[in-house]
Amino acid sequence: MEKEYKEYSYFDEDPKKGWGFILALASLLLFTFMGIGLDFDEYLQHETLNIPSGYFYFIFSIDILMIAGIVLMFFYRKIGIILFPGMLVLHFFMHNYYLSTFLYSDVTNLFLFTGFGMLAIIPKWKFFR
Repeated sequence: MEKEYKEYSYFDEDPKKGWGFILALASLLLFTFMGIGLDFDEYLQHETLNIPSGYFYFIFSIDILMIAGIVLMFFYRKIGIILFPGMLVLHFFMHNYYLSTFLYSDVTNLFLFTGFGMLAIIPKWKFFR
């Protein structure tokens, strides 16, 4: 008795980017820009706060890679799904270690990525290259 197994598709998705997918990425981009705004504010006050200027080369590079991860996710690239949360966690720990600041924008962005990943990104996983 052989059973025939079908490919189960839990999501009836098509490769077209819907409003849910676009709004999910837009919210990630919004909170990423909030973190960049904090970095820019710290840059403007780096002499007062005694932050070495070399720190900002590194942190702004991480910001650019976070935006690149969101753009890559928009174009269905798997590297964007790995790049964005990796850089987000690194951004959070850089602020926590070097400046002793707990960024709620980074924590919220990570929760949004996890939540929207379940709702918007995972159903379209088969379209990612």
